[in-house]
Amino acid sequence: MNAYQRTAVVFRREFRSYFQTPLAAVFLVIFLFLAGLFAFNIGDFFGRGTADLRPFFQYHPWLYVFLVPAVSMRLWAEERRTGTIELIMTLPFGTTDLVIGKFLAAWAFTSVALALTFPMWITVSWLGSPDHGTIVVGYIASVFLAGAFLAVGAFLSALTKNQVIAFVLCAVACFLLLLAGFPTVLDFLRGWAPLGVVEALASTSAMTHYESMMRGVIDMRDALYFVLVIAAFLTLNVFAIDWKKSD
Repeated sequence: MNAYQRTAVVFRREFRSYFQTPLAAVFLVIFLFLAGLFAFNIGDFFGRGTADLRPFFQYHPWLYVFLVPAVSMRLWAEERRTGTIELIMTLPFGTTDLVIGKFLAAWAFTSVALALTFPMWITVSWLGSPDHGTIVVGYIASVFLAGAFLAVGAFLSALTKNQVIAFVLCAVACFLLLLAGFPTVLDFLRGWAPLGVVEALASTSAMTHYESMMRGVIDMRDALYFVLVIAAFLTLNVFAIDWKKSD
């Protein structure tokens, strides 16, 4: 088998595994409930008097801080805890095949959860005349953000045998990625730090690039940021597995 076929085999195995346990149902129900709660209640959807999905998308980063680690924590920590990592490493798959296959399966699973929010788009279209292009870009931005957080979580999951520790590490790391671009943090830094430092910190924040895409325009710099974050942490994931697999 070539690299593509090996990755596809891992992807199919991992993706099916999500639906063989209660994890999928629990995650999907919680995600859809919280997404609706934040959009319609906390986001004051009906009180705004504007037919768009901005309240829906603006809370996704905070949803993902807690929900994405719940998906990524099991990617490698469970394999190491049960000892199955030694078994899968003896199969005719490279570490890269396993890392990419597992990541893509987790990414596809979270994308399914996001796709199930499609009725919200229908609701907004029925209530008014939203900018559908902006909504499409919002979904793309959300998928990118979930992918970046999953890549971070997959790497951290490879460093421990404990899923709880993997969850906490991922949640903290994702929160810091968002916090670096939070207006309050940037305003604080502008008071004493050089402008170049503030701009550099903002450019490393997932929040900065996510909010930029939420305006309805896909800037290549924003897309490249998420691609680079995913690629960087998947590369670290490969190194971590090679380093820890003998533990």
